[in-house]
Amino acid sequence: MQITSALVVFAVIWFLTLFCVLPLRMKSQGDMGQVEPGTPASAPADPQMGRKFRITTIVAFLIWVPVCLAIVYGWLSVDTINLYDWANPSD
Repeated sequence: MQITSALVVFAVIWFLTLFCVLPLRMKSQGDMGQVEPGTPASAPADPQMGRKFRITTIVAFLIWVPVCLAIVYGWLSVDTINLYDWANPSD
């Protein structure tokens, strides 16, 4: 696996993890009773983005390492995840 491939895999995993982490422990402005004019009540009162980015980076790294190892050692390949192999069996 080349370094650019590893970085792309990390970026994909990082963004997927971010979208899972964003709603965790979120208090909306409506929940807090402090809705700012011009914003919806569902907007976060205190988004804590720095904390969520740190959590996302740690979790994504813990997912990324085994995925990269599986690709490097050949446990995971394009042939492994081929969903259309059943349509054209070579046997």
